[in-house]
Amino acid sequence: MKNILRNTMILSLTLVSLLTINAQKRNMENTALLIIDVQNDYFKGGAMTLSGAEEAAKKAQQVLEFFRKNNLPVIHIKHLATNEGATFFLSDTKGAEINSLVAPKNKEKIIIKHYPNSFRETDLLEYLQSKGIKNLVITGMMTDVCVESTTRAAFDFGFNNLIIGDATATRDRNLNGKVVKAEEIQRSFLAGISVLGGLYAKIANARDFIK
Repeated sequence: MKNILRNTMILSLTLVSLLTINAQKRNMENTALLIIDVQNDYFKGGAMTLSGAEEAAKKAQQVLEFFRKNNLPVIHIKHLATNEGATFFLSDTKGAEINSLVAPKNKEKIIIKHYPNSFRETDLLEYLQSKGIKNLVITGMMTDVCVESTTRAAFDFGFNNLIIGDATATRDRNLNGKVVKAEEIQRSFLAGISVLGGLYAKIANARDFIK
């Protein structure tokens, strides 16, 4: 009798697990992950080091693993500088390479851009439409530049956006001779982009998203 009860319980738990996974997959239908500019120049020793770049990349890695595990679309955005006087993300340099924490695998889509907005003069919109994507989960760098401009553009194109806040990073700025800390910029951007109940994007952290 005990064996029967134990086997019944195991079967029930297995069924619940399968139902949960299937429900999760249905909730993620038509959803793609964007990983924006997680490139070596933003990390320690790079030409444009950000505050908390490695920590943010590790969170992005967790989200990436979730998408891979569930066979969901992943899109890597890679910036290559073409503007005169550019000092980072230069073509054919190690600094321009996508960091190993989120390096593309298995024919994952890679889009090269030259502007902060990932849609500008790229095939990103065409690719998303061809895959029937309606929802974007967004990670990357810098929070207040390329992540922001891409998110706002995605909203204008009709996408529903979710930013993984702790999978983004930026750096200190100088405004009128005063330093504005990266943490303050981070909070201000995420608060602004989620205005009116998440008009441009909803905000989550990696742990809660994966759960």
